[in-house]
Amino acid sequence: MDVELLEIRQHMGRFAPFDTLSDDLLDELAAGIEVAYYKAGSDILTIDQEVHELCYIRSGAVEIKRRNGDLYNLMGEGDIFGHFSLLRNHRARFPARTMEDTLIYFVPEALFNRLCEADEHFADFVELERPRLETAVEEHKKHNDMMITRVRKLLTRYPLMVEASTTVQDCARQLGDVHASAVLVLDKPGENPRYTFRDSQERAWQVKGILTDSDFRKRVVAEGLPPDTPVGEVVSDRLISIQSGESIHEAMLCMLRNNIQHLPVLYRRSPIGILHLSDIICHETHSSHYLVSNIFNQSSVAGLARLAPDVRSAFIRMVDDGADSRMIGSALSTIERSFSRCLLELAEEELGPPPVPYCFMAMGSMARNEQSIVTDQDNAMVLSDDFNAAAHDAYFSELAKRVSDGLDACGYSYCTGDIMATNRQWRQPLSVWKGYFRDWMRDPTPERLLHSSIFFDLDSVYGENLYVEELQDMVAEVAPKSPLFLAAMARNALNRTPPLGFFRTFVMEKNGKQNNSINLKRRGTAPLTDLIRVHALACGSRAQNSFARLDDIEKTQLLAMGVSDKLRYALEFLSMSRIRHQVIDLRNDRSPDNTIEPENVSDSERHNLKDAFQLLSNAQKFLKFRYPVPS
Repeated sequence: MDVELLEIRQHMGRFAPFDTLSDDLLDELAAGIEVAYYKAGSDILTIDQEVHELCYIRSGAVEIKRRNGDLYNLMGEGDIFGHFSLLRNHRARFPARTMEDTLIYFVPEALFNRLCEADEHFADFVELERPRLETAVEEHKKHNDMMITRVRKLLTRYPLMVEASTTVQDCARQLGDVHASAVLVLDKPGENPRYTFRDSQERAWQVKGILTDSDFRKRVVAEGLPPDTPVGEVVSDRLISIQSGESIHEAMLCMLRNNIQHLPVLYRRSPIGILHLSDIICHETHSSHYLVSNIFNQSSVAGLARLAPDVRSAFIRMVDDGADSRMIGSALSTIERSFSRCLLELAEEELGPPPVPYCFMAMGSMARNEQSIVTDQDNAMVLSDDFNAAAHDAYFSELAKRVSDGLDACGYSYCTGDIMATNRQWRQPLSVWKGYFRDWMRDPTPERLLHSSIFFDLDSVYGENLYVEELQDMVAEVAPKSPLFLAAMARNALNRTPPLGFFRTFVMEKNGKQNNSINLKRRGTAPLTDLIRVHALACGSRAQNSFARLDDIEKTQLLAMGVSDKLRYALEFLSMSRIRHQVIDLRNDRSPDNTIEPENVSDSERHNLKDAFQLLSNAQKFLKFRYPVPS
């Protein structure tokens, strides 16, 4: 192959959808293309022009406009266009015009069809009208077995079940006979239809609860109950279960969040098995469940602090095993929740029970279940309205200090903005918190919301969950009816813009510390979660996670069809790019951060980053239009 064809082959082989072609197809492609040069301001395609080639931009910049003259897309090196016309009626739908001197490689129609027939990935890319960014995200998902493997695959036998009238002695004997570690307790149908089912003899039952071998030790043996005690008097009415069609990932998170090791599995309402944590351990290699178990086995802050390196190991292992950003963010958030809960329990053991009920509350990424390995503390306390500062605040001040100091020792640094329960302002009764949110939404000055927007991502961690639920309900009810508040939140969401310059080139950080780099959080994921939050508030969503919020937004048709999916793909790609580069830092013994250097990423990833940033830029423009300041 001569030098010119080799250069063409190497260049096209770096960009989708050509990057997955076999060597033979890539050789055939390079030999078959035609080259054309266009000066700035030249038309490449005009409306309704016959199209018989796929256009590939070797260098330069091209603008695609709609029929009404509005800009549709800006394209640069490695981008393709014209394939939709080849697959339809061979007529150009949108005009294409050069914005600077541009070199185009034309792939003839016959060769284009040959590639579609010979390479499935190429065909999917061009035929499904799937943008490059979506393709990259979906390819990652294909390798993520944990998201698609269902819980039912791990079940090896039906669960042991006994009636509530069975004695604890007889129940223990049955557990031993079948070598089981848990039993489901059945009772007559009651007021909970969720756990009511019919057995093979058409008898109606309700699953009252589950008893584990640990429960027998704690509730029967340790309490000295007589052998003839009915199990119905021992079992807890609080039952956590999962449907058989859910993923192993969901089962794992359910166990981690609730600190349980046995999970009843239902098919619709009928119990078909009991999943044990060891079943997941045998199936998966992720170590986050080990870590959470170890956290709750610690009896001191020093013991918890020694687990900090394990958090990074779990993070690296999840990335290596193909977890997506939602799984990783949820697992890391669960780990910090576990640290927080254990620290609170240890503090209460020393300080005594709290004088009034309270709820320890998380804000920001932890509340959204979107944590990264680079994170700090964002927490607060919601106290009972019976709280008396003179009598009670010394206790809660010390409790907050112990938790905050403990989290710092475990690798979660203090919040530089002092948004922590140690700050008296963020340690208040429920009625005061309601007043905060009422004032923020009724009088939303930009300055006030600049420092309070983080509180619109909130979730309970420990204690009286109802307090935080009341705040979430209040926000969901008031926010959609507050156009001034939504407009102010939208303006704040526009403070951070994607790093795109003219012709979609990157705008680098120039602060001395991070020259020629891009902060993926500050310029990507953060503004994206900000704008998703605004739309979620507008539609009254109670979800906190950004992906769950997009699901709620999509149901309201607040955004045009397909926009929610585009935002979902952009968020996933930017998040995973950030995560992968943090893993690289950790492997090279560097402190992980949120920055990347574009020259150190592949051509394909660099193009996908541009696509994601362009989607963010377009979404920000719509945000300003959608939530104007009321006149």
